Amino acid sequence: MIKGAIFDLDGTILDSMPVWDNAAEMFLNSIGIKAEPGLGKIMFSMSMTEGAEFLKDKYSLDMDTDAILTGINHTIEDFYYYQVQLKEGAEQFLKDLKQVGINMVAATSSDRQVVERALKRLNVMNYFDRIFTCTETGAGKVKPDIYLAAAEYMGTLPKDTWVFEDALHAIRTAKNAGFRTVGVHDASSMENLEEIKAICDIYLNKLDDFYSLLERSSL
Repeated sequence: MIKGAIFDLDGTILDSMPVWDNAAEMFLNSIGIKAEPGLGKIMFSMSMTEGAEFLKDKYSLDMDTDAILTGINHTIEDFYYYQVQLKEGAEQFLKDLKQVGINMVAATSSDRQVVERALKRLNVMNYFDRIFTCTETGAGKVKPDIYLAAAEYMGTLPKDTWVFEDALHAIRTAKNAGFRTVGVHDASSMENLEEIKAICDIYLNKLDDFYSLLERSSL
């Protein structure tokens, strides 16, 4: 029986991945630096802190990590504060989980301030018992730290905990750590679609029917 659910936010609950493709480039442009092609892809699996450290070293920025983080957040905060929307079906999916008494937490690579603002505006903050961030946990999703911390908080074993993610590297990390995994479709991950489907326990084109998921997973 499923005892806990861990939700990624960007690309899984929030339709926000397009802004991340250009966030670092936009920040560099704002300080007069031209970014290399494909910078968003290079930084895709990094936590916010890891990304800031990467930019500092790669572009020899005369700024400390906190200042770079602040700059990136300023670049994207208007989008989160006023524009980002939920993925199709996400609110009802969370509601159905809540109604059957399953514990839910969020696990995100984004900074707390921007995702909390978005979740509150979209009226889904109350579905999550807690939000975990890679920055606060100390590692990006190439390591299982954030998932293990989330499961420990809920008091659930990995084998009884489902991780909902859209990105290949995150699904692989959770799967290797013993979690059950649900791949959620997002356009940003299309180039890895076949591998995602091969790795995850269940793949959803959208978060549209929680009760169908229960049947398919034999929980």
